[in-house]
Amino acid sequence: MSTSPRRRNVAVGVLAATALTLAACTPGANTATDETGEPTGAAAEVQTDISDAEEQTLVVWDQEVRGGQNEQMERLNEAFMEQYPNITIDRVTQSNDDLQATLRLALTGDDAPDIAQTNNARSQMGQFVSSGQILPLDDYAEAYGWGDRFPGSVLQNTSYSPDGKTFGEGSLYGLPQVGEVVGVFYSKSKLDELGLEVPETWADFEAQLATIADAGETPIMLGNLDQWPALHVFGPLQGAFVDPEEIRDLGFGNEGASWTSEGNLEAATTLQDWAQAGYFNEGFNGADYDATWQQFTEGEGVYLIGGSWLAPDIGTAMGDDVGFFAPPPAEAGAGRVTTGGTGIPFAITSKAENPDVAAAYIDFITSEDAMAILAETGNMPVVETGEHLPDSGLQREVFAAYDEVVTDGDLVPYLDWATPTMGASLGQALQGLMAVELAPQEFAETVEADYAEFVASNK
Repeated sequence: MSTSPRRRNVAVGVLAATALTLAACTPGANTATDETGEPTGAAAEVQTDISDAEEQTLVVWDQEVRGGQNEQMERLNEAFMEQYPNITIDRVTQSNDDLQATLRLALTGDDAPDIAQTNNARSQMGQFVSSGQILPLDDYAEAYGWGDRFPGSVLQNTSYSPDGKTFGEGSLYGLPQVGEVVGVFYSKSKLDELGLEVPETWADFEAQLATIADAGETPIMLGNLDQWPALHVFGPLQGAFVDPEEIRDLGFGNEGASWTSEGNLEAATTLQDWAQAGYFNEGFNGADYDATWQQFTEGEGVYLIGGSWLAPDIGTAMGDDVGFFAPPPAEAGAGRVTTGGTGIPFAITSKAENPDVAAAYIDFITSEDAMAILAETGNMPVVETGEHLPDSGLQREVFAAYDEVVTDGDLVPYLDWATPTMGASLGQALQGLMAVELAPQEFAETVEADYAEFVASNK
């Protein structure tokens, strides 16, 4: 793993000139389908050189509407059309909520896009896979070498069995551009004042919580009014007690694991002990998420466990005083395990007029040169992250933490992906656990009921 910064100013012309060079044809997934998505004929060959394709319009729906997100898409689309003047991109942007609602309807009609960002959870991508509304990308992955460029911890998040029942393995149904990681933000000045350093193990971290509390400071800031924020505290803690493969089975809603295992009970007990010891801000279960991280930037608390998506705002507010690290391992030197994933992946719909062109576009916007443009526009590349570290600041630490987890540790799925109702079940159970209204065993049994019922019904 390289951790040296290698910022590159990639002009549109340079990217266009160095884009797709593959020209080989391989047996592939460009198979004609009927209205249900079922194959109607023999598979065609994958064409990775689309420069001679007939003139056409590629319809792309995305939700990259914010500043740097929109900028990188505009730059990449311009570069793609410069490289392939025979292809015109018709880009339609919507908010994430609007896109997912609109896409569900469009896929059943005649106005579906060729490519759409598709939420990889069971309630979206899983349903589209089982209904044949998006195409498997395995043959394109082989032709373009995606399996070599993207680690398994990334590809698992867009992999399903063809019937949509198994999540995290099987065929590939999409590719993301950006990465996400849940880690620990901290006040550098407060750690210095307390004579503390960034912890190397969970035991070190836990010992610090007591030291911080004894000094009259709030160890961890948490706004858990909406219930889901506690998942991002429990998830990293779970990684210190539970094997990553078990966490994947639980997070993907696949059979073979149990919420009542010893490791999960240890994690639940530890989290409840932290709450009872006063390691969180007063009234955390009723505190607003956004207001709480903003309070952290204003000087309240020492640590904030949260996602990398908070980094731009926190970094702007705190400047050089804020740092970030991936949750420490259970033992010094071991790989770090934490919750995380990817941005919403790009998938090819079964209504795509030319899947080869669509696949070429997805390869283009996730290429090595595309990752450089993502970094330049303030987005964290999902791969080659260590090659594009910002020169300094919080984003550099976030990029480095994500890269370390993906390359040397384990990035495990968001736990609420498991079932259609797990977000509510787990969120409510964690509130009860941290309010000491549920014992750890009761907490585990409550969540296990949701997981087990879904697994049994999904066979």
